[in-house]
Amino acid sequence: MEPNYVTPEVAALIGAQSDWVEAAHPVEASEVRRFHQAVMDPAPRYWDPSAAERYGGPVAPPGFPVHAFRRPFDTPDPLEAMTQPDYDGVDRALRPGLPPVMVPLKRLMNGGYEYELYRYARLGDRIFARSRYADIYQRNGRTGPIVFVLVEDEYINQRGEPLLRSRNTIILR
Repeated sequence: MEPNYVTPEVAALIGAQSDWVEAAHPVEASEVRRFHQAVMDPAPRYWDPSAAERYGGPVAPPGFPVHAFRRPFDTPDPLEAMTQPDYDGVDRALRPGLPPVMVPLKRLMNGGYEYELYRYARLGDRIFARSRYADIYQRNGRTGPIVFVLVEDEYINQRGEPLLRSRNTIILR
């Protein structure tokens, strides 16, 4: 019989939600340029004010808010943890502000993302995000137990307007 890693303590994390976190800086034209070039979307709505008139000016590509969150200047480098003897490179705190999912499985894999897009972020917008554990469950695979952690992330601008919602499946095995 396979062990059940979704203990009552782990199951109690379902529904846990972080506070709203603000991206370190507003949406900037240079970052939008790099992002739309990286995703190879040359649409003029990202850089040409006349092509973006219907949006009130240039906008960021739809997936931009997810990547707007980078480590602020005054925070420690996460790679500093590599100096700790027991550090395995895996952080069980799957999102800032959420408690860690403590299961004794070594591998962590990205099981994919789903996006619901609501509106474009505009230049100058401040982006806020919060995360929630939508579900945590276990299935038994050919090589043993697998724990699935579903994380929902919401992104809004400074006016509280929704930008996008993402659902990420994280696989622990």
